[in-house]
Amino acid sequence: MDYEVEVVEAPERQTAVVPLSTTWPELPAEAGSAFDEVWAFVRKEEGLRFDGHNVILYLDGVPNVEVGVIVTRTFPPEGRVQASVLPAATVARTVHRGGYDKLADAHQAVRAWCQAEGHEVVGPRWEIYGDWDDEHPELVETEVCWLL
Repeated sequence: MDYEVEVVEAPERQTAVVPLSTTWPELPAEAGSAFDEVWAFVRKEEGLRFDGHNVILYLDGVPNVEVGVIVTRTFPPEGRVQASVLPAATVARTVHRGGYDKLADAHQAVRAWCQAEGHEVVGPRWEIYGDWDDEHPELVETEVCWLL
């Protein structure tokens, strides 16, 4: 798949997240559980609305991550669910279309483009997941952003 990469100013976005320190093999299962936990919290928290999509913020390569959802406001922590943000920042951004099994290709494309264009990535990166479509998974869009 060919990826179009661009440099954009990403806005700050409020999130409800569960922070995890995990391993790459364990991340999919742990993220699924964390998404469930965040969604249960968002559904019961009065006045807190979902205002976007699921997200994973990768803080480093360990991976230490924040798994959650974009929301409309901050809130006090409850259990493992905490208020956080996707930072306002200059990022290299692309959009992956299709299933998540090839999502790593989008990350590689951003890193390769940045190297070729002389942009230094500084580590944190995130994925914002579009709405899933069982009938047309090839149309699902995931935004991939790397902090510059």
